Amino acid sequence: MGFLLQQLINGFMLGATYSLLAIGYTLVFGLLKLLNMAHGEVYMIGAFFGWTIVTMIHLPIYLALLGAFVIGGILGIIVEFFCFRLVSKDYPLASMLSTIGLGVILQNFALVFSGGEMVRFPEMLRTSNFYIGPVIISEVHLVIFGIALCLMLMLNILIYKTKLGKSMRAVAEDKNVASMYGINVNVVTMATFFISSSLAGITGVLTALAYHSITPFMGVEQGLKGLAVIVLGGLGSVSGAMAGGIILGLSEVIAIAYLPADFTGYKDAIAFAILIGILLFKPTGLFGKFGLEEKV
Repeated sequence: MGFLLQQLINGFMLGATYSLLAIGYTLVFGLLKLLNMAHGEVYMIGAFFGWTIVTMIHLPIYLALLGAFVIGGILGIIVEFFCFRLVSKDYPLASMLSTIGLGVILQNFALVFSGGEMVRFPEMLRTSNFYIGPVIISEVHLVIFGIALCLMLMLNILIYKTKLGKSMRAVAEDKNVASMYGINVNVVTMATFFISSSLAGITGVLTALAYHSITPFMGVEQGLKGLAVIVLGGLGSVSGAMAGGIILGLSEVIAIAYLPADFTGYKDAIAFAILIGILLFKPTGLFGKFGLEEKV
């Protein structure tokens, strides 16, 4: 039982980072019904920016998190302006394809910056552990899960309790009607991209804190998992993205813990197999409905 509880804690920590990344996809999809395929690369750039702050400028980790939050948001504004606002609306896939191109540019920038090598992220937190019976909870796990949980709670408050959140939900429902009521659709869209990409940037640093390594290609794998999470939770559903991330994180950790050693390399395949199985029985995802996605 103690071993299972330990794996559940590890799974919740991993799933919290998946949830944060997937929420960014969900916010943009709920607003524009399009996917930002550069989201994974923004996550990667956030990790590298955080690494630069702690290793080259020698600032504390909380400033690295803040810096990744800001640089992620700035990249989100760039993505919105060049890949969505300036691209012709007559071709819906053009915006998504342009984000793929921008993602490749960001990836190549990271390749040049890192020399194509994996970069080690230093241990910025104490390695002290907390014991609850047979279960070990590290300080890193607590910090990562705590930050992720706080960000998700703050996002929920922003969406459902603030004027900006009400404007976001109105634009997601109908842009034309929202505009008639005096809502500046362009400003709301830009703010949504800033928030979604800021979450990606800070998630990159949290992941680097957990695994102590970053690569120019880390955004590709995590980006695909983020897409899987929003499909699992239901397209356009913020609560679905949160729940889907936790489910995916738990499935990966449990697969590693209980499968024979020869099969642990297939943890990603097993996680996606679980995703396919769930979608066979509920194609709209956990929180989605046919023809009526939950709006942001």
